Amino acid sequence: MSEVTWTIGQLAARTGLPVKTVRYYSDVGLLPVAERSAGGHRRYRPEALDQLLLVQRLRALNTPISTLTQLASGERSLGDLITDEMGQVRSRLTELHWRQATLEALDNCSAQERLRRLEVLSRVQRLPEAQDRLAEAWRRTIPASVTARLADAITAQAVPEPPENPTAEVVLAYAELHTLTRHPDFPLYWACPHVRDKASLYSELLDTSELAAGTVADGLPPQPGEALDHFSRACARSRGEDDTPGFRAFIGAQLHSTIPLFRRYWQHVATITAAPRPNLGITHCWLVEALATRQEAAPAPTR
Repeated sequence: MSEVTWTIGQLAARTGLPVKTVRYYSDVGLLPVAERSAGGHRRYRPEALDQLLLVQRLRALNTPISTLTQLASGERSLGDLITDEMGQVRSRLTELHWRQATLEALDNCSAQERLRRLEVLSRVQRLPEAQDRLAEAWRRTIPASVTARLADAITAQAVPEPPENPTAEVVLAYAELHTLTRHPDFPLYWACPHVRDKASLYSELLDTSELAAGTVADGLPPQPGEALDHFSRACARSRGEDDTPGFRAFIGAQLHSTIPLFRRYWQHVATITAAPRPNLGITHCWLVEALATRQEAAPAPTR
């Protein structure tokens, strides 16, 4: 008994597709290779109908022909295809969410502020590239002597991942991060040009920030305490000096002038991440302000 086969016309009738479309799918390799009848017409085995129905349904989801070709050839499974498509859809949705939030940020402000925002927001519309630039700014800023583990711990907080569905406030905060890293005081502060042992200083600053985190989270103003003493001693050791009142007055005055810049940066990070605990930058600023407040009555020595 001969096997049942289908003509292109029969496949078209069963699927509701035009004959021309079925022929095209066959020509590009989306259907199993057809046999030829005695009259030279294509004849398809029953599995061709199942394959054609699959192609038809995936095309209804706007799946590209090139992707379907990989599926038909066995290069990719249907599960892989769906996973990849979901990733692409999420990426496109993120782009649309960011565009919507960007437009909202530009809409809800004065005409003068709109021009300023447009300048900073235009730099972060390509998220992967923007994220790479921000990470690179920090890689250039952190001293080379700092271990990779410490550098990673810092950048993990300093370079927040852009949320998939941001608000206008979050998009603007993310854009402002890029603007602040371009400020000339940004690399100078973190380079610690007068510090001898930069790696040890960075390690101790992370520990000190953790010590102060609870106090900062409680909303208490900058004040003396264990965390401040630890911070001042770390700064003194890194410069090969003693932790004296004179040193505290000097370092407090030196660091305090750039704190507004860094407080803005880390406040923007907090806006983006919405983390329940203060980040290391916020606690660092708190400690510097505590040191400056403590010593503001004392004249800073000239060095």
